[in-house]
Amino acid sequence: MKLIIHGGFFSESQTNQEVKQAKQNALREIVQAGYKYLETHTAVETVVYTVSLLEDCDLFNAGTGSQIQSDGKIRLSAALMDGKTQKFSGVINIEDVKNPICIADKLMNYDDRVLSGKGAQEFARNNGFKFYSPEIPQRRKEYEKKLSDSIRLGTVGCVALDLHGDIAAATSTGGKGFEIPGRVSDSATTAGNYANAFAGVSCTGVGEDIVSGSVATKIVTRVTDGFTLHAACDKTLDELGPFDGFAGVIAIARNGDIYHDDTHPYMVWALHDGEVEVFE
Repeated sequence: MKLIIHGGFFSESQTNQEVKQAKQNALREIVQAGYKYLETHTAVETVVYTVSLLEDCDLFNAGTGSQIQSDGKIRLSAALMDGKTQKFSGVINIEDVKNPICIADKLMNYDDRVLSGKGAQEFARNNGFKFYSPEIPQRRKEYEKKLSDSIRLGTVGCVALDLHGDIAAATSTGGKGFEIPGRVSDSATTAGNYANAFAGVSCTGVGEDIVSGSVATKIVTRVTDGFTLHAACDKTLDELGPFDGFAGVIAIARNGDIYHDDTHPYMVWALHDGEVEVFE
């Protein structure tokens, strides 16, 4: 069993040690809870559960505590992929919900598995997901003052390898903050979240760069074609070099290899393979 999570990139972690420590503590607690859950659940169930914990922690830019867009509203996106069945589901720019990853999970049972905007919200309400405002006072202050020094570049994500050898990946984001309404990030696409029987990947960083590089899909495809996980990640991120792409990845391969990499420093992550490791 293997579990790895990320909490995106954090510029303020470079200067605010108290914030940095709080995030590391949160990641440690969440990866431990996720690993314990994995002991008795599938990879798919575990990534949904673990990402929901990340969404509920307002230290991260997903779910509660997400960034506010330029029109003053919060819109959330999330995706889930089951490496065993090759099914992908997601919600894009959904408003007024607590855990978008849980809605993506619900969509796995439908033929139409990726919904956006009002359609996604209506689906959520029809399936018992109640109104919830993910805004916290800090986000409103940042929006009103147009702060840029604490914008959180990224998402949250999880990749799991379960006892049966199955892999799943889940990713959730509150966006980059102050973006044009309607902007679509990588998180609810296969560029940012992808898994098959050979490997699973969750990405964080600048969505446009990750989509341009088709990062998660390329990594998994390369592992499927015989690359080691390390080599697949490195080659794919190197290909972002010509346009200085900003991306970080967490990944697990079928053989148990677990890897993380980024093109810029300060991606925060944690893994659990019987031992806990947290890094930023």
